Parts: sequence; structure tokens; C-alpha cells
Amino acid sequence: MTTETIVQSENRPAHGGTVFDIGYQRYTDRREGRGRGRRAIFKDGLRIALGIGRGPRAKILPWFFIAVLSVIGLVFAIVAGAADRLGGPGAAQRMNLPSHSDYYGIASIIVFVFAAVVAPELLCRDRREGVINLYLVRPVTGSDYVISRWAAFLAVMVAAAWLPQVILFLGLSAGDPAPVAYLQKHWIDIPRFLLAGAALAAYTTTLAMLTASFTTRRAYASVFLVGLFVITTPFTVGLASEIEGLAGQWISMFNLTNIPVHVNDVIFGETSEMTEDAPARTLAAWVRVAWYFAWVIVPGLVLWSRYRRLAP
Repeated sequence: MTTETIVQSENRPAHGGTVFDIGYQRYTDRREGRGRGRRAIFKDGLRIALGIGRGPRAKILPWFFIAVLSVIGLVFAIVAGAADRLGGPGAAQRMNLPSHSDYYGIASIIVFVFAAVVAPELLCRDRREGVINLYLVRPVTGSDYVISRWAAFLAVMVAAAWLPQVILFLGLSAGDPAPVAYLQKHWIDIPRFLLAGAALAAYTTTLAMLTASFTTRRAYASVFLVGLFVITTPFTVGLASEIEGLAGQWISMFNLTNIPVHVNDVIFGETSEMTEDAPARTLAAWVRVAWYFAWVIVPGLVLWSRYRRLAP
């Protein structure tokens, strides 16, 4: 072998390699898949809606609305309790003071504004900052994301709707001269206000989340939804008062603020102060309930369809 051949052999690149054991091991624990992703998005939605883990400014609005709703329930309880103490048992009812059946009608505007202001936080930021692309990495899908976000905000809205009613019920029971007799007589109010509160929460949650899905700016979504609720009330009331009969009743049904309150009236079997002048109150109960479900199911399907095909 010549010297030139030896030099060429030494300069030839090596085709082998070296394997280093740096301690990596296969994952052997349970694989939780999409369920774990859904729960993580749901928990994160709760934290966002309530401002948990964020700065003080993020906590002000949600807890302010929850406090206002609770104070309304507390005031109702104090006034009714004082009336019963001074005027005897049943004085609050004889004076037609607000009760469980009236609460959602009176507080519905606050609930709507609460949903309009807080719901966009759960969707708009993720789309504007591109975080949703991280959520949608397999196995989590667009449907998993939006359903989990919707469920998280629904849980917050249900709690906000139920808490004042629980305060009101406990206050009325404690303020009555015969608390045990009051509980025996009015226990049926508990499932009623729970069902009516869930209906109000589902309605406001769905409309607020759908509105937020059309923009990446939270302010735009909030202003549009608040304006929608504010505008439809005087418009439908004025137009329905001019048009009598069945047409006026159906025009009144487009008052978006009253739609869940009509369901509240059906559940309690009486007309609340919010709907006592609405022509729609004379429509059959099944019509008002069906109209409510149309306004929950159709927007819910539209919201789902906007996210189900998203991919990172």
C-alpha cells in the first residue's frame, strides 16, 4: 500500500456513530388523552372568568357583579323579614314584596351585563394571541375546546344566579316568626329557583359566548351584546303596544331580556314584575318554553360549528 493510499484512507469520513445513555425512559403511566385536556381547559376557563391567578383588575368585574347580585338577594330577605316581623306572618306576601319568582326578572339585566363583559375573556384572548393553536394540538379538538369553555362559564353563571336565591331563601326562613313552618310551606321554591337559575345561566352563557366567537376584541363583543339587550327592550315594547293581537304577542317575544324570564314565570306558575306588562305573557306556556330552547339550541349549534373544524 502506497503512502498516498494510506492518507486517503485516513481522510475518509466515518460512517459509524456513538450511542449515549442519558437516562430517558418510556412513559409507562396512564394516558388520559382528551379527557385530561377537556378538564384542563374547563379549569382554566373557571380561573379566567373569576380572575383567579391574575391581577387585581381582572378580579374586579366578576366579583363586583357577583356581590351586587348577592346584595339584591340579601336586601329582599331583609325587607321581607322586617315586614313579617312587624306585620305578622304573611305580611310580605300581602304587601306584594319581591320574592323568589320576582328575583330573576329584576336581576336579569345585571346577569346579562355580567355575561357580556366576562364571557369574551374566555374566547377573544386565545384567538387574538394565537394560544388556541396550542390547545388544538392533538388529541384536543375544536369541539373539546369550545364545549369546555362554554361549560366553565356556565358553571360561573349558574353559581352567580343561585347564590342570591340561596341567600334570599335562608334570609326569609330565618326572618319568619316560624322558620320551620316556613320551610315546610315553601320548600318547593328551592327546585323552582334552581331550575329557573340554570335556564337563565344557559341562555346568557350561550348568547355571550356566540357573540365573543365573532371577534378577537373583548370590548367589541361586550358592547354589541349589551346594546342588543338594551335596544330590543324599548323597541319591542313600543312596537308591541301599537300592534295588538297575536302579532303584538310575537313581537314582544323578541325582547331578549324577557325570554328566560318567561320560562321563570312558567316554572313558578306566576307572572313576575318584569313580564307583567308584556303581551307575550298570554301565550301558551309550551310556546314560551319552546321559544327559549330555540334561542339556546340554535346559537349553541352555531357556536359549536364555528369551532369544531378548527385545526392548529
